[in-house]
Amino acid sequence: MPDTPLSPSLLERMARIRLLALDVDGVLSDGRLYFQSDGSETKAFHTLDGQGIKMLQEVGVRVALITGRDSSMVTERATALGIAHLHQGIKHKLPVLRRLSHELGLELDEVAYCGDDLPDLAPIHHAGVGISVPNAPPYIAAHADWVTERPGGHGAVREICDALLQARGDWEAMLARHLKDPG
Repeated sequence: MPDTPLSPSLLERMARIRLLALDVDGVLSDGRLYFQSDGSETKAFHTLDGQGIKMLQEVGVRVALITGRDSSMVTERATALGIAHLHQGIKHKLPVLRRLSHELGLELDEVAYCGDDLPDLAPIHHAGVGISVPNAPPYIAAHADWVTERPGGHGAVREICDALLQARGDWEAMLARHLKDPG
């Protein structure tokens, strides 16, 4: 959860979220790209973000990745996390978000979207809850309903997931499940 309390009206909108759509570079990663001498690319993903995504999926919130780049590592990460909705190489993200929402039988006000750069501006603006990260340019963050406290690649997605779980009323049950002795 964020250290700064979210407004009651934002929490009310967050309670309706049934799909969390995320950009990758700058949100799930810190935005830096590492190229090896053989031309291969590497990225780092935070394990806290992965656990947050799994928790959301446990309570029935779908997760999608919509990214401008194509990366086999993103495919691997999405597969490892059970993310069924992966869209790579996307220049214009809002049409993809609209189409995905329609396919899932959702209205855009049931979608939260987090991004950090110009291709994310329209989805941030049109989603039910538009989110950005503190490492985004100020003119992107200015259009978001909420800017996380943690930067992209450093637990921002976990912050979003925890906040959504709390707003939806799923937080206490999630904690109780993880406090149980499995033995």
